[in-house]
Amino acid sequence: MADITKSIDVNVPVRTAYDQWTQFESFPKFMEGVKSVRQLDNKRLHWVVDVNGKTQEWDAEITEQIPDEKIAWKSISGQPNSGVVTFNRLGPDETRVTLQIEWQPEGVTENIGSMLGFDDRQVDQDLKNFKEFIEARGAPTGAWRGQVNQTHTS
Repeated sequence: MADITKSIDVNVPVRTAYDQWTQFESFPKFMEGVKSVRQLDNKRLHWVVDVNGKTQEWDAEITEQIPDEKIAWKSISGQPNSGVVTFNRLGPDETRVTLQIEWQPEGVTENIGSMLGFDDRQVDQDLKNFKEFIEARGAPTGAWRGQVNQTHTS
């Protein structure tokens, strides 16, 4: 599994950063390669992405969501992946967003790309794009303030 952890400080209140991140369908506006994210219900998302010119689709389940603190997920179909994004208040108008992703590269191209750090640079760029997007807007495109309690599997 590839494991990437990146952080960025954004100049908006924690609530604004968190509320924007809950607008999963807006991810294509700042995540390169993401064609669409469709929210199926409060816990499930359908992703369509372009990876090296190849379209991949999967469903993901939100396993834990705590307003203004974190959102965790795991894939339930398609290529294995999981992650968590956390939001830490640094000041009244500054938030640290930390994104950790684990995913299983498939095939020679993805494995080489992962070894060369292409996925690492992509996550870094996506966070920079998020910073630019939310700071330019100054307000989220929407919000979902519900909570998803951590799921346990035996």
